[in-house]
Amino acid sequence: MRDTIDINSNDNALFVTSQCNNRCVMCCQPPLQQDDIDFYLRKNQALIDSAPSHLPILGITGGEPTLLGERLFEMLQRIRARLPETEIHLLTNGRAFADKKYARKLAECGTDHILLGIPLHSDYAGDHDAITQVKGSFDETLLGLYNLARYGFGIELRVVITRMNYRRLPKLPNFVYRNLPFVEFVSLMGLEYTGYTIKNKDQVWIDPLDYQQELGQAVQGFRDWNLDVSVFNLPRCLLPQTLWPFARKSISDWKTSYLPICEHCIEKADCCGLFATSKVQSRGIRAITEQTR
Repeated sequence: MRDTIDINSNDNALFVTSQCNNRCVMCCQPPLQQDDIDFYLRKNQALIDSAPSHLPILGITGGEPTLLGERLFEMLQRIRARLPETEIHLLTNGRAFADKKYARKLAECGTDHILLGIPLHSDYAGDHDAITQVKGSFDETLLGLYNLARYGFGIELRVVITRMNYRRLPKLPNFVYRNLPFVEFVSLMGLEYTGYTIKNKDQVWIDPLDYQQELGQAVQGFRDWNLDVSVFNLPRCLLPQTLWPFARKSISDWKTSYLPICEHCIEKADCCGLFATSKVQSRGIRAITEQTR
């Protein structure tokens, strides 16, 4: 994570705490039990005050940002006063918004120019709770989504694909369409092989080559319902060409890398690349040529 705001980057973010109330088995940045909120608050206040006024987008991430409590709203109001036109991308597990009062206080900060990225690990509560390692988190997340929808917030559902949930990917489009029709974007995300994934590799790691059928069915299902779906963190060489239009250059520029073989790939300019932090890469990484396209 950068310690400065770079106007030439679309990956500027405020890291607000290393604490989290979930314990996701594949978390790329395992939470820490330390009182760091005031430290990061002071640091982020300085970053906000020094940010260019025409900054296009600013993320808020952690850990879990809602653990700031009321101070999250103070931060948002500071951003709005300093950067009124900047798009805010708030990454949260959404559970705190199961409290209607908390959701309303967020709305009082303004609902324009803000997108909430909220993970939904499965259409099945048992799988979601097993991944977060918090019983009842599925129900809290859904209630939080409904409360946020009351106020018209932009919502992005984020689904990190693991061995624990890939088989149910084809069921997700119908679930979202029927139960969460207010969702604006769905992001299906490749796994970063770091953090808790290393510890839980047998439980969560699956080579992306091994879930392409389920991924393709999920993307087609979302398209059938006219829902905006994207594929994040998966290089083009691991995807069939039918999914290339949905693949995004999603990995933060400060942790994007390429293997030597990628230098010969004709799709490199449009490819998201690889996580520099990942300790393991897919067996399918290759250079795409005119002959192998």
